[in-house]
Amino acid sequence: MSWMPVGADQWGRLRYSGATKAPNARITSRQRRLGVLLRTVFIACLVVVIFHVSMPQSSTIWTAYEAPGDLIRLVLGLAVGIWIGIQLFIVPKDAGAYRTWLYLGLAAVPFLVICVVGIW
Repeated sequence: MSWMPVGADQWGRLRYSGATKAPNARITSRQRRLGVLLRTVFIACLVVVIFHVSMPQSSTIWTAYEAPGDLIRLVLGLAVGIWIGIQLFIVPKDAGAYRTWLYLGLAAVPFLVICVVGIW
């Protein structure tokens, strides 16, 4: 006698067969464009905030060598900013990603725009 319940061998096949896909997997071109626009604005604002925060506390960038903390913050900020900037050019692959960026963008882009305006 086995310890598995009756029909348990079917669970794996149902999960990986594609039977669990959402019935509304397609999105309109307007949703796709708005998702890309909100994603672009979000990433661009994030890069601006990261570069602003990573700048040295003194007036010029050349004084970053005076304090090790400023230099570390500058290098890490540049690395993260470049990595996020590269992500700007990698487009989402499926409709769910566009839908996620649409909803996330509607919530996060106003906050980031306020942050960018506030730090400037």
